[in-house]
Amino acid sequence: MISVAEALEALFALADPLPSETVPLTVAAGCYLCRTVRASRTQPPFAASAMDGYAVPDAEVSEGQTYEVIGESAAGHGFSGRVADGQATRIFTGAPMPDGTQRVVIQEDVHRDGDTITIGPNHDAKTYVRPAGADFKAGDPLTPRILSPSDIALLAAMNIAQVPVTRKPQVAIIATGDELVQPGETPGPDQIIASNSYGLAALIAQNGGQPRLLPIARDNAASLNLAFDLAQGADLIVTIGGASVGDHDLVGNITADRGMARSFYNIAMRPGKPLMAGRLGKAMMIGLPGNPVSAMVCGHVFVLPVLRKMLGLAATPTLRRQMPLAKKLGPNGPREHYMRARIEKDAVTVFDRQDSALLTVLAAANALVVRPPNDGQRKAGDMVDVIAL
Repeated sequence: MISVAEALEALFALADPLPSETVPLTVAAGCYLCRTVRASRTQPPFAASAMDGYAVPDAEVSEGQTYEVIGESAAGHGFSGRVADGQATRIFTGAPMPDGTQRVVIQEDVHRDGDTITIGPNHDAKTYVRPAGADFKAGDPLTPRILSPSDIALLAAMNIAQVPVTRKPQVAIIATGDELVQPGETPGPDQIIASNSYGLAALIAQNGGQPRLLPIARDNAASLNLAFDLAQGADLIVTIGGASVGDHDLVGNITADRGMARSFYNIAMRPGKPLMAGRLGKAMMIGLPGNPVSAMVCGHVFVLPVLRKMLGLAATPTLRRQMPLAKKLGPNGPREHYMRARIEKDAVTVFDRQDSALLTVLAAANALVVRPPNDGQRKAGDMVDVIAL
C-alpha cells in the first residue's frame, strides 16, 4: 500500500491541463475562468439615486425648507437640465443625479403641495447617492475561479459577453455490480439502489467538470467492456466498485486487457483502501471503491484535486485547516483515517459511527477529520486537520 500523499503525486503525474476556449456568458456558469478579465465600463456609470425621493442641490437640509420641483429623473430617462438653488427634481431609484444636485431627500421625509416640497421633521440625514464607480470601475479585474451565478451577473454588468474558460473536463462515471439498480427502479431481493455515481456526478459538476453517467456495468466482461466503449472521448474515467480482489471484482483485469498502464493499487487510508489509477488510451482512469462513503470520500480526496489540475489550477491536495476537537477520540490505526464530522461554532465533532456504508452519516457531515496513521488518543481541544465538505 502507498500513502495518500504518494497516490496524489502519482495522480497528478497522470493528469494534463486541458485547453482553453471562449464561450458565451450564457453557458459559462460552472466553468473555470482561466485568465483575468477586466471590466469594460464603470458601474454605476454616473452618480445615481439609491432611493425614491427628490434630488436637491444642498448637501444638508433643514425642517421647513422648501424647493420648487422642476422635473423628473427616472432610470433610463435622466433629467437633462441643471438644478439651481431652491429647486429640486423628482427622482427614482437607479436614476442619474441631475447636474447641480448633491443629495436625495426620501419621499417619506417631505410634504408635496403642487410643485412645492417642504422638508419634514426628523428627516433622514443620509444622502442616498451612489457615486459613479461605487461597484466597480473600467479596468477592474475578475480573477480566475469556478464561475458562480453571482460571477455571471458581475461579468454581464462588466459588459463581458464572451468568457475565456478552460474546457470542462469530461468525466465518464461507471458504476459496477450486479447488485445495483438505478434510482426509481424496483430492486430485487438481493439488490440496492446505485447512489455513488449520482453523488460523484454532483460533486464533479459543482467543481467545474462535465459528468457523464453511463449505464451500470454488470459483473461480467462483456458488460464492462461495453461501458468502457461508451466512455470513449472522456478526459477522465471514474469507475465505482469492482476494484478489489474478490471473485467478482473484474475492473482491474478488464482494464489490463484493454492496455491500461496501472500507476498504483491500494492506498493506506480509511475509508477507501481499494483504489487504482492509470491511463486507458487517451483518458486518465481512477477506480474507486464501491462502498458509498468510501467513493465519496475518495472523490473529495483524489478526484477533485485531479479535476483542479485538469482545469489548470495548482496540483495541490484538498485544502485542510486546523480546528479543535469538541470531544475526545480514541487512538487511530495504521491507515490515514478520514472521519465524518461536523463543524459547529469553533470546534469539530467526529461522529461515533464511521462505517463506510452509512450515507446518512455522510449527509449529516460537513467536514472530514483527518487522522494520521497510528495517531494517539486525542482529548477535547486538541487541534486536528479538517477538510470542509
